[in-house]
Amino acid sequence: MFTGIVTAVGRVIEARPESGGLDLTIEAPYQDLALGESIAVDGACLTVTGLADGAFAAHVIDTSLERTRFGRCPVGFRVNLERALQVGDRLGGHLVQGHVDGVGKVLQVAEREDARLLDIVAPAEIAAVSIPLGSITVDGVSLTVNAIPSASVIQVSLIPFTLQHTTLGERVAGDPVHLEGDTIGKYVRAFMEERKRSSDS
Repeated sequence: MFTGIVTAVGRVIEARPESGGLDLTIEAPYQDLALGESIAVDGACLTVTGLADGAFAAHVIDTSLERTRFGRCPVGFRVNLERALQVGDRLGGHLVQGHVDGVGKVLQVAEREDARLLDIVAPAEIAAVSIPLGSITVDGVSLTVNAIPSASVIQVSLIPFTLQHTTLGERVAGDPVHLEGDTIGKYVRAFMEERKRSSDS
């Protein structure tokens, strides 16, 4: 479990197809990582499978490749990192599972006096659980839904701190982004759909 509060920005230093998936080596500033530890990489929960000085290795399985853009990440690509939540930690963002629901696309970027607005085209299953002022995770960053400009578009607002301490400040129109819908919203939707199926039958 994570909170969507990015604690470091890493860099892909190797991406090698392996065993039907992808082996990644990621440069990271953490000094005390342990084998088997979970770490969110651009919002996707990966297991640390190897350690090196200033870096860690992780394997992305084939099903994860289908839901993420990792298969298209070049060497040098910068990624947001967050270590798993510990019991007793402050929940500064929202409950994030580290399960990327799909890949969205930045539709447009607009500057405001105190923030930058990103309009993101989201897959239908993510748009369906997104509401104004609700939560969404974009490339591992916990954000508030600023508005829903249209049925498939989610707008988020990036404050200067987020722009400075994550990779979201690098995103431009046309860029793909990892999205995880609000966990509570997903459970409510699944419950309501099951209830409707039961009543119809």
